[in-house]
Amino acid sequence: MHSSTELSSAMFDFDIAGEPGTVEDVFPGFTEHDRLGVVVRNDFGAVGASTLILAAVTAFYDDQRAKNPEFFVYPDYFLFHTGRARGEHAMLEIFRGHKEVVVFDDPEAILQAINDRAITRLLVEDGIPAAEDLLQPDTRASAEKRIRTYLAYRPSGRVENADVTVTGNEITEGYVGAVLDPVAHAEAMRRRDPVVAERILLRSREVDPEEAAARRAERSGLLRDGRPVETFRRLTPAEGLARLA
Repeated sequence: MHSSTELSSAMFDFDIAGEPGTVEDVFPGFTEHDRLGVVVRNDFGAVGASTLILAAVTAFYDDQRAKNPEFFVYPDYFLFHTGRARGEHAMLEIFRGHKEVVVFDDPEAILQAINDRAITRLLVEDGIPAAEDLLQPDTRASAEKRIRTYLAYRPSGRVENADVTVTGNEITEGYVGAVLDPVAHAEAMRRRDPVVAERILLRSREVDPEEAAARRAERSGLLRDGRPVETFRRLTPAEGLARLA
């Protein structure tokens, strides 16, 4: 769990609607008890929000470090893979594997899974919103009374009409590189933990090689002076839930 000491809030910069900000400006009222959820529709799709995910992880770790420098706990953050598993993202601190949830590609099923895990901050892939309400009233009501923040992201790392920008550094991008090149990551892990290495290789088969190559190419295009820059757009609850379709 070297990330708990390696990751630092100083590694991240935030721009909120043209003004400097912090993770608390992206997630107002953020606490260690928040539960982040990311809906993933494309192979390795969550890498498009990886810098923000790692910034939230770091904020969680900051809270833990303030209480006990010897802590050993991961945040309760979840990925919701639609239709099938879409590649392991454990290096983004989505750990253990049960936090990468495979759910039927249906808005009601996705939101039920989100509600079951009490998600409070939700990232959805940007796209055309549903033209009609496909959610059961009680499922929608449960989400709306609990989820405090909705953000649109894209696997490419950039959205149109963005009002949130998050910048990482070469260390945070190293975590992303391990996600996007699981074969190299497995080989690096083999001496230290051969069981984990085999798991990484097994899960690498979930991903279409062409999509993986596309993610890597997109990622290189995000770099500014060697630093990854991702953008997001804040959504209303109605806008966020409409993008579960």
